[in-house]
Amino acid sequence: MNVVDRLRAGEESALVELMQLYGDYLTRTAYLLVKDRQLSEELVQDTYVLAYKKIDQLQDNDKIKSWLTSIIMNLARSHMRKWSFKNIVLTFDSTPLMRKSMPIDELEQKLLNVMDNKLIYKEIQNLSYKYKEIIVLFYYNELKTNEIAELLQMKENTVKSRLKRGRVLLKENLLKGGYEHG
Repeated sequence: MNVVDRLRAGEESALVELMQLYGDYLTRTAYLLVKDRQLSEELVQDTYVLAYKKIDQLQDNDKIKSWLTSIIMNLARSHMRKWSFKNIVLTFDSTPLMRKSMPIDELEQKLLNVMDNKLIYKEIQNLSYKYKEIIVLFYYNELKTNEIAELLQMKENTVKSRLKRGRVLLKENLLKGGYEHG
């Protein structure tokens, strides 16, 4: 019996297995959207509670991952409506990047890459939520436009146009800030 059928049968071990299978993925998705580690963990827990309660609503057992993703996306969207996340700042700790034996040019390149990623991520967070969620799903979760359309229950052309507009806005914002990728 697969994990979904075991969940339907009320097996708690199936819920634990589901958490192990998708925990990191869901946490990363939530974090990329809400930019708060504690809140993202809460959203993941809420996702599991909802999934456990509403498992009978899942039509196709093979779509468990996209079903869980849609739950967490809806929860994140709901929280984004309630809270202002504009003032949350991404923290950066370079200590894990450094090794005593690391050549200075390698360290410098790693730090520049992290700083580039931090700047890009910060600008993604400044985008309107409708662009941010598409960019996160496309680039960070590596979903295709048709998968995003199905997940968000919108036309694929809408996804494509939001992705294109989000990229343009992101590029404009990065250029305004003097960003130059080297």
